[in-house]
Amino acid sequence: MRKNILLIGGSYGIGLEVVKQLSTKYDIYVASRTVGDLDGIDAKHIQFDVLRDDISKISIPDELHGFAFCPGSITLKPLKMMDIDNFREDMEINFFSMVKVVKGIMSKMTENSSMVFFSTVAVGTGMPFHTSVAAAKGAIEGFALSLAAEYAPRVRVNVIAPSLVDTPLAGRLLNNDKKKTMMAERHPLKRVGVAKDIAHMTAFLLDSDNSWITGQVFAVDGGMSRLNTNP
Repeated sequence: MRKNILLIGGSYGIGLEVVKQLSTKYDIYVASRTVGDLDGIDAKHIQFDVLRDDISKISIPDELHGFAFCPGSITLKPLKMMDIDNFREDMEINFFSMVKVVKGIMSKMTENSSMVFFSTVAVGTGMPFHTSVAAAKGAIEGFALSLAAEYAPRVRVNVIAPSLVDTPLAGRLLNNDKKKTMMAERHPLKRVGVAKDIAHMTAFLLDSDNSWITGQVFAVDGGMSRLNTNP
């Protein structure tokens, strides 16, 4: 009997790549607002709006062996141009909606199951204009580490902290060749990330074969958080 993995979001970008990589080994359930690019892929789509819907009201398996929460935001503005509602919106989509879902499914997580959340390189490396999104993603990291301690050894919980990844969410930051070149040059590996880069790590952490990893934040960021290659 194949194991079950639930993704919140997963119709586009990183989540979609995770579905592609794991759908041959696991039964994948994608709860998102739209089917997106899932047509032709072996995964079950469930209509779900993370900001409005209750996870307990939708049909998902009674046993979950893996879970990933993909929705997020990229709000990059100077602090003086932001009001408190901007911070609330980022916290709502990135953190509070995630906590609500986690509370709703925690009883379904089985022995040796895995949860994966997403942060940002900007939590550990201070960057201008990232105050709101870094605050929201920082909350995810703190929550995940405490959750990992609370539910060990039954449930593994890890976080991936990417740098900028070329996905629909980052479209306005990478919408021409000049922007892409400038962003690539900021990274020691001289390229912007692609969805597969993050999906590979996500799939690795969700896979039950990799069961001795928990409570970690993995920087998948082209070397940005640790290396300074400028002379």
